[in-house]
Amino acid sequence: MEQYDSRIDAYIEKSADFAKPILTHLRELVHRASPGITETIKWSAPFFEYKGVLCFMMAFKQHAGFGFWKADTLPDPHGIIQDEGNAGSIGKLVTLADLPPDDILIWYIRQAMELKNMPSAAAKAPIKKPAPKATVLNDTPGYLTELLDKNPDAKAYFEKFSPSQKKEYITWFEEAKTEATRDKRLAEGLQWISEGKTRHWKYK
Repeated sequence: MEQYDSRIDAYIEKSADFAKPILTHLRELVHRASPGITETIKWSAPFFEYKGVLCFMMAFKQHAGFGFWKADTLPDPHGIIQDEGNAGSIGKLVTLADLPPDDILIWYIRQAMELKNMPSAAAKAPIKKPAPKATVLNDTPGYLTELLDKNPDAKAYFEKFSPSQKKEYITWFEEAKTEATRDKRLAEGLQWISEGKTRHWKYK
């Protein structure tokens, strides 16, 4: 896979004017972190990969977002990881001033890479201290909430699901043993959700 993807140039160009410098800067920082990181488009948004999905960025009408694929496993000494569902791991970005300092964000990107280099069992172990018990909706992984924001039909149905129905989907996605398996489950699951189907609809 190429380090740069022209489709991301097109994505940035089509984004709102406020988002263009934010996305351009984020893209630059990711590649400054390591020349081993490559680009691709998944679910109509820019994703960065290193031994699988590493991080992603998206532009919305009024804000941009940047997130790590499994943010809950990252060390967070600077407290930049947030739980804002439709904003990505580091919150809603409206101007460049909303971004953490360059060296800090690069450090987080490299930490995410280090997790990819660890044995799978070790990489799965959460590094952050346990957070207070939250609702199922707040526990929705950042990558899933970003994808739901890109699919209004799926988001509308997902929000109507009961906590247990949401948990069934989240558990299914999170238990995927490889990135390829998770990608397949996400594509299939989002299609079902957009049709108002629960995880085990086939058996009902």
